[in-house]
Amino acid sequence: MKGRWLCKALEKYHGLTAMEKKLAEYKCNTNEAIQLKLVRFPEELEDDNTTFNPEYSHQVFGDDEVAFGYKGLKILLYYIAGNLSTLFRIEYTSKVNEKFDCVEADDVESKIREIIPPGFCTNTDDFVSLLEKEVNFKPFGTLLHTYSVHNEEAGDDITYQIHKADMTCPGFREYHERLQTFLMWFIETASFIDVDDERWNYFLVFEKYNKDGATLFATVGYMTVYNYYVYPDKTRPRVSQMLILPPFQGEGHGAQLLETVHRYYMSSPTVLDITAEDPSENYVKLRDFVLVKLCKDLLCFSPGRLMQGFSQEMVVEAQQKLKINKKKQRELAKMRRCLRPEELTNQLNQIDLNMQHEQLEESFQQLVSDYRRVLERLAQA
Repeated sequence: MKGRWLCKALEKYHGLTAMEKKLAEYKCNTNEAIQLKLVRFPEELEDDNTTFNPEYSHQVFGDDEVAFGYKGLKILLYYIAGNLSTLFRIEYTSKVNEKFDCVEADDVESKIREIIPPGFCTNTDDFVSLLEKEVNFKPFGTLLHTYSVHNEEAGDDITYQIHKADMTCPGFREYHERLQTFLMWFIETASFIDVDDERWNYFLVFEKYNKDGATLFATVGYMTVYNYYVYPDKTRPRVSQMLILPPFQGEGHGAQLLETVHRYYMSSPTVLDITAEDPSENYVKLRDFVLVKLCKDLLCFSPGRLMQGFSQEMVVEAQQKLKINKKKQRELAKMRRCLRPEELTNQLNQIDLNMQHEQLEESFQQLVSDYRRVLERLAQA
């Protein structure tokens, strides 16, 4: 009797496993299924080398970052490089059907429609027609900075521009709705902002390029900054979100953008200091490089002064002229925000003295490594 029960149990187990295996064939990793492009020329539509994928898709497809119900799923999100007019199409080789009891495919289209604004194309011909009108696209807002980056592949210098825009710029609202969709794929905790709040500033990076003898512009990245009021007559700009699109990463555009934004606010007598909202480790490293670069222009940081060692005068001048917000210990600051005073005290008391020394040494070595990286990058700038 026991043997018969065991056989039935094993049969049921193997049956479930077979079904699970069958269903697993219809599970797709959405980070791989989503295919993004920034299109300049029609031939790029079929060029896999211009395709890039998200880093994250959990905010749209859940923590598992999986879409169920399809084999060979492709979620095509192609953008015209400048004005970001969008082509959205879903392709797959097969889809679950009535053979699977009580199983339905995920509504992938509805999930994508929740984050991309209406007015997108669904077929290639319409998209190519819009691409032909791209010559009319021009950057929004006020030009703040122009710089060049040498491109080894092209064997030439490529020119980039940084502009400051706001919602009063004609067409910018619609453009921004398309631009911000990239946040969902490349910033882990991204959210869309309230564009009707006039205290937002937008800083945009564009590449200048030639097409059939005409000068066109491609979107490279952007930053949003919120201007907080500080009593009685100051403001505190806070960097909210910053993104350089993947095809342009690693070329120094983030540093150019952050430095331009800092210089813009540094020049304003009403700005108290410049902060950042929950900065990532990568942002902190970038900010350290930019601020050290800016410090080179200050009298207190001249070679002769540096040889005399660190001084409080350096702190004061950097804070006053560069509008640097005084840094705090990040982890301790988080603990203070999240814990009640008695909980914080207990937490700190629980840390063994030896462990404190180990953590301090680890932090010190990491800091030395970070400083060395900043100095090496500064030497190449």
